[in-house]
Amino acid sequence: MDAYGGHGTQDGGAEVPRPDPAPRPEPEGAAPAEAAEALAPAEPPPSPPRTGVAALSPRYQVGAAVALAVVAVAVCVHIGMVFLHVAPSNTVTKAHGEAIDEWIYPEFEQNWKLFAPNPLQQNIAVEVRAQVRTADGETRTTGWYDLSAEDGRAIDGNPLPSHTQQNELRRAFDFFTNTHNADGRPVGVRGTLSETYLRRIVLLRLERDGAAGPGGDVRQIQVRSRSTAVPPPSWSRERVSLKPVYRTMPWWDVTATDGITANAASAAAGGAR
Repeated sequence: MDAYGGHGTQDGGAEVPRPDPAPRPEPEGAAPAEAAEALAPAEPPPSPPRTGVAALSPRYQVGAAVALAVVAVAVCVHIGMVFLHVAPSNTVTKAHGEAIDEWIYPEFEQNWKLFAPNPLQQNIAVEVRAQVRTADGETRTTGWYDLSAEDGRAIDGNPLPSHTQQNELRRAFDFFTNTHNADGRPVGVRGTLSETYLRRIVLLRLERDGAAGPGGDVRQIQVRSRSTAVPPPSWSRERVSLKPVYRTMPWWDVTATDGITANAASAAAGGAR
């Protein structure tokens, strides 16, 4: 008869503990590999991609830095010139006034007419006519072109009108009248500069309008202004004359330095071949 029952007990009913199973042998080399993995440093996260100037090569980074430096210097010089122009007379403006004026006029002129005690209450239109030589060799005088009205039509209904449409002609004529006497003669070097500036703007407008006609070219131009008082409001007792006042300038000859029309340019190019 067996000494043990069928359920691992002795005859007395006491349970006999069983021995633990023998551990399985681990494959050779497994423990060193796991230790190496545990001791290996964690990989750093990938760096974000470079953007902007940092993404450029060193050569282009140097070029960008030089360009930014040039722009910064130009901005600082411009701000300094404008400040000296509007500042009261001082030692710097007395010594370098001519250089400051050459930088400011005519594109960056500053004035305070908007804040004057009696602001401008007139509508001033700039008109021009020309003497042209036609393709047949005849000379004729055109009618008056209302250049201010052309700018007004370009601005009306335009949510983003250009600076040229709003200010180029107006500022040029204002510059001209401030540097000329009542007879239309220039006063000083700025007077000659303002006349040349206005003449070139007017020539460009006439060329755009096709004033010379096919095969023709502009020989002389004449500018005039038409000033009309702004009507007072209905509740005002002020009475003003609404009759326009004209100021006509003498005829100006068109020179080679003023630019030539497209037809004259084509003829010159053909003669040079």
